[in-house]
Amino acid sequence: MKKELNSLGLNKKPEDTKVVVAMSGGVDSSTVAGLMKKEGYNVIGITLKLYDDGKEVATSKQCCSGQDIMDAKRVAHKLGIEHKILYYQDKFRQGVIDNFVESYLKGETPIPCVQCNQTVKFKDLLEVSKELKADALITGHYVKSITTGNQTNMYRAIDENRDQSYFLFNTTKEQLNYLRFPLGGMLKNETREIAKKLDLNVAEKPDSQDICFVPNGDYVSVIEKFRPESLQKGNIKDLKGNVIGVHDGIINFTVGQRKGIKVPNQDPLYVVKVDSSKNEIIVGTKDKLGKKNILLDNINLLADETEFENKILVKIRSTGKLLKAKIFLKNLKSAEVKLDVLENGISPGQACVFYKRDKIGYKVLGGGWIVND
Repeated sequence: MKKELNSLGLNKKPEDTKVVVAMSGGVDSSTVAGLMKKEGYNVIGITLKLYDDGKEVATSKQCCSGQDIMDAKRVAHKLGIEHKILYYQDKFRQGVIDNFVESYLKGETPIPCVQCNQTVKFKDLLEVSKELKADALITGHYVKSITTGNQTNMYRAIDENRDQSYFLFNTTKEQLNYLRFPLGGMLKNETREIAKKLDLNVAEKPDSQDICFVPNGDYVSVIEKFRPESLQKGNIKDLKGNVIGVHDGIINFTVGQRKGIKVPNQDPLYVVKVDSSKNEIIVGTKDKLGKKNILLDNINLLADETEFENKILVKIRSTGKLLKAKIFLKNLKSAEVKLDVLENGISPGQACVFYKRDKIGYKVLGGGWIVND
């Protein structure tokens, strides 16, 4: 007789299934913990202490702050589940902050949330979960995972405004088989309603908006703190190589940016390229920003090569739209993307994520990091 699967797709009764829930202290992960407890699972909540600048306040809009840890503890107490705090400041500094700083110094525009998921969350926390002999690691990310046979695939969440698949493209196949994302089939307002019914203290808590180590979005001050020598003046050049101005440090600029150039011109000027080797920025008019070809490095594939034989969809920034493209894979480590139409503001350091529409939804095929051509 075939065994019945529980709601997580495992051949166990909920009470015999141990799960770790990554609890950030926000409404999403708290609701997930509440749902797992309500369904009868053996739940352990784990909160990561990642960063502390000594200025945390109760109204912080940053994730992983001291207030978030207290909120997670209160939720765990309310639910009657075991709760652990892991102090990962050193791991976070090495795996995320240092990478963030170095990326900007190279003239790139990094995405620390992808690095955070790739390192401390889906690597270190996953290892801890297995050491605790948990059957699955559960998170509050808005993304769907569908298991067919022995293969788990990732899909965009049904709430496209909350979908976080772009930030999870680097998740490996092995990790996907162990991870579960219960909120992928819900809308945000539904999550909050469940939190209210569970009487959780975070039901009305605002979503985190800032990167945890970049308060108020002031990333330049963060880079200056860790690398004070980074703010060096350099040339601003036009596309013909003429020096037309001076900048106060390449970390102030990213491809597609208009603000801060301060060079008089008949038409507005935009950053077309950041050349870290020469400490220069190259600027041009808006019509010079468009690109069709993108080079990618360090790609991660979640699908077979056969799925790339025809045109697919790509996303080149977290808030961007899906674009039709053809992908040319090279040795499964790099790729060339040819877009159907010109796209502005394609910046090295950002991710290009691959999607394909099927009968279930938008399947994530993987992705890679945009590099200079």
